Parts: sequence; structure tokens; C-alpha cells
Amino acid sequence: MTALTLPELFTDVDGRARFRDAAVALDEGTPLTRLSALQASGGCQFRRSPAGFASDFHCTTTPQWLVVLQGRMEIGLQDGSTRVFGPGECFYSNDTLPPGATFDAKLHGHRSRLLGDDALVTLFVRA
Repeated sequence: MTALTLPELFTDVDGRARFRDAAVALDEGTPLTRLSALQASGGCQFRRSPAGFASDFHCTTTPQWLVVLQGRMEIGLQDGSTRVFGPGECFYSNDTLPPGATFDAKLHGHRSRLLGDDALVTLFVRA
């Protein structure tokens, strides 16, 4: 079996957003075109953000795949760490607010910003 390793942004047991690597099994298709099992989705959206785009800390409301189509996007976590995603790169955004919690901008979620002068174009695919 072959697998594709992709980043996942998730909410850890302490309520903080973190990244981890998650394996996606590629056990369908042919030896030349390995495929994952078909995954259900709840629709998709495209987004264009202009130069200078930056968000405050927030949680993902609905788990979704985020695919960068144009530009470079930096995701920052509460611990000060960051990861940058460029065209063709993706991650599973699943850092939802823990059940029963009230959002605390000093504890929960992630922030995002555009790096560079080109617009950021992304594709969101809801899980």
C-alpha cells in the first residue's frame, strides 16, 4: 500500500491548534495512478484575498481541505510557530472550537496571512 502524507491542522486536547502529518492511503487505481478512496464532500468554495490580507486568530467552523492555487499563505499558531503553503500545496483544516468552549483568541485557533504582493487564491473543499 502506498500513502500520501499531508498536513492536518487540528485542535489538540488542550484546546490549542497544532499541525500533524496524516497519511492518506492510496490503495485504489493502478500502479501508475494510485488513488485514495473517494471521499465525501459538502461542496467547495473559491476565495481571492488581495495583497495585505491577514486574519486575526479564529477557528475553522467546518472541517475542510484548503488548497492554495495562487500566492503564498502563512498559517500561524498560538505557540508562535508558522507554516507556509504555496501553489499546489494543501492541508486539512480541522481546528474547530472544542465542544462547550467559548472562543478565546489567546488560546484557540490559528491566524492566516498572505505573503508577497500577489493575490491569494484558495479552494476550500468541505469535509
